[in-house]
Amino acid sequence: MSEKRRGKPVERAAARLGAVQALYQMDLSGSDVGETLAQFSSRAAGENFDDGDCGEADYKHLREVVDGVVREQKTIDPQVDQLLDKTWPLHRLDSTVRAILRAAAYELMFMARVPARVAISEYVDVADAFFGEDEPRFVNGVLDRLARLRRPEEFKA
Repeated sequence: MSEKRRGKPVERAAARLGAVQALYQMDLSGSDVGETLAQFSSRAAGENFDDGDCGEADYKHLREVVDGVVREQKTIDPQVDQLLDKTWPLHRLDSTVRAILRAAAYELMFMARVPARVAISEYVDVADAFFGEDEPRFVNGVLDRLARLRRPEEFKA
C-alpha cells in the first residue's frame, strides 16, 4: 500500500489529535457529530503538536474514529469501564482523558488494520500533548490492558 493511500504518520497523528479534540468538544458542548466534524474539516492546521496542532490531518481517519466512537460508544464505554477502578468509572475521568480512551478503544476494538502498539503509542503521545506524566502513564496502562484483551495474538512472542 502506498504512503499516499495510507496517510503519512504525521497526518495520522494529526487525525488522532483532532479526533480527541472533536470528541472532547462534543462531550462538553453536546454538539452534534456532523456539526463538529464540519468545523474540523474546515479548520486550518498548525505545525506544533504540543500546542494542540500537528500539521495537516488525515481527515478520513479523523472522521472514521469520531463517527465510530459515536456509533459504538455503548460497546466501548463498558469495555473500558471493566479496566478501570470501580470507584473511578469512565464518566468520572477528566473529559480529555475520556476522549483519548474512547478514540483509542475504537481503534483497538474496531480497526484491526491499525496495529495495537501503534494505536497505543499514538494516543499516549496525544495524552503527552495535554498532560504531565501521570495521565499518559494511566492511558498507556489502560490501553495496553485493552489491547492485550482484544488482540492477544499481537502480543505473543
